[in-house]
Amino acid sequence: MITRRALLAAGVALGCLTSVNARAEDTVKIGLVLPMTGPFASTGRQVDAGVRAFMSLNGDMAAGKKIEVVLRDDGGVADQTRRIAQELVVNDGVKMLMGFGLTPLAMSVAPVLNQAKIPAIITSATTSAIMKQSDYFVRVSMAGPQSAVPVATWAMENGIKRVVTLVTDYGPGHDIEKGFTDQFVKEGGEIVEAVRVPLQNPDFAPFLQRVRDSKPDAVFVFVPSGVGSLFMKQFVERGLADAGIKLIATGDVTDDDLLNSIGPASMGVITGHFYSALHDSPENKAFVAEVRKENDNMRPNFMSVGGYDAMHVAYQALEKTGGDTDGTKLIDAMKGMELMSPRGPISIDPNTRDIVQDIYMREVKEVDGELYNVEFATYPKIHDPFAAN
Repeated sequence: MITRRALLAAGVALGCLTSVNARAEDTVKIGLVLPMTGPFASTGRQVDAGVRAFMSLNGDMAAGKKIEVVLRDDGGVADQTRRIAQELVVNDGVKMLMGFGLTPLAMSVAPVLNQAKIPAIITSATTSAIMKQSDYFVRVSMAGPQSAVPVATWAMENGIKRVVTLVTDYGPGHDIEKGFTDQFVKEGGEIVEAVRVPLQNPDFAPFLQRVRDSKPDAVFVFVPSGVGSLFMKQFVERGLADAGIKLIATGDVTDDDLLNSIGPASMGVITGHFYSALHDSPENKAFVAEVRKENDNMRPNFMSVGGYDAMHVAYQALEKTGGDTDGTKLIDAMKGMELMSPRGPISIDPNTRDIVQDIYMREVKEVDGELYNVEFATYPKIHDPFAAN
């Protein structure tokens, strides 16, 4: 026989369960997978700062849902990235993933996305081939060749006819080398020599000597941002600047996060990239101020703006779906999206799900006692030139 007390107790229990379920449905979890420890920890630190800056400036609600970011450290190891992504989907119930500091880390999660059918927004990795691994990838960092092609065009426009390319010997380096070379040769330039440097423990000195012996007008360089300081030091020590060899590069070489520590050796270096901490816009000024305030005066770099824009894309997708977290609907909402970023105007190509963005030519100058990449020319709405390959 069911007593009145039992019915009341059951009603209370059901009410509590309904309340918990309602709270769960009103929260959207986003899994943020980054290398917070290990050799690529600076990437994780910057992306995380960008994510938090967006939420500080825009709140933690989108489409009436509370946004909860679940941060996990993969240490920069692909096996860990894939395991963590799977745990976030299965155990934590995340509806979107983002992060992925390196190409192998992004590649590793493609099978998880294809099975779970949830979006993953790439904040950092740049190899063109990533995007073909899953229809659930969206990228807000860049495809490496995006920055290389305008540098080649600018070089030819400014009388640089003979170039040696020097890139780090891994996927992004190969993409960037090809992007620069294809455009430079197409416009009538000559590649004197193509030099590739090992990713692990690089010593640039012997490679720079080869560059000097080739006597080009300039050397075009891509190295990961963390080793830009070492490269610049050895460039000066080997006397390439004194020999009249210009240095042109992608923006990784003069990373905003490290530029002041590189010092005078970087003065006058010309680079092409999608972001400078000195970019003149109200959105960027607010972004830089927020990152500095919350991170012991740290200057944001291009990794940080990738984190910021990933959250912007996630929020806008939820707004467009009315809070529906179905993965296919979210991806469809992201396709063709146009946003104003701290870097300037960006959009998501509806066919490739890759970012379309302005690339700026910059020169390293001293501004108010600090070194900055000062923008002086803009190449608008650059796509990945390899997207159709």
